Amino acid sequence: MAGQANWEPDILAFERQDRERFPPKGAILFAGSSTMVRWNLALHFPGVPTINRGFGGSQIRDSLFYAPRIVLPYQPRLIVFYAGENDLAFGNPPDRVEADYRAFVALVRRALPETVVLFLSIKPCPSRWPLWPVMGDMNARIRTFSASDPHLDYLDVATPMLGSDGRPRPELFKADALHLSEAGYALWSARLRPWLARRPAENR
Repeated sequence: MAGQANWEPDILAFERQDRERFPPKGAILFAGSSTMVRWNLALHFPGVPTINRGFGGSQIRDSLFYAPRIVLPYQPRLIVFYAGENDLAFGNPPDRVEADYRAFVALVRRALPETVVLFLSIKPCPSRWPLWPVMGDMNARIRTFSASDPHLDYLDVATPMLGSDGRPRPELFKADALHLSEAGYALWSARLRPWLARRPAENR
């Protein structure tokens, strides 16, 4: 796939970490784009075995391409996935983005049939606000798809990011109006923790 070589240094770095200390099987894997990279999982989920394999600027197709190296080997019980925002911002049509996510899920399902995949909704950010209608449509598509399989789920982190004026709350973003601030991560973590607590015992 075009552009995959751009991420090879990131993937090699993950593999070096794995050689030094391989993560425990059955952990919660956070995968996707730069929003995952910047999430301080130890701070927000203390005592929870987590693995962060996000790589900045990536699209869903990149996670699909590298999944055999940075997803499947860990045999996670849960994958928390955030991607799709860059895909749409770079001009990919929604049909393609949805197809890429379905392919990612299919790959995981074949190798890890009991693993749950949770899609975090694409966020509304000030710098990409003109794209929000298509991003909202993408979220609706993924929500519908996720309802089709008990091993899939969708978590809306977008709605609480909107203020009373219906626009993104600026305090949730860094100065670039794109990446989450610590307040943004605190909000996302507060949304995710109850979801984790509600999962059946075998998936918690």
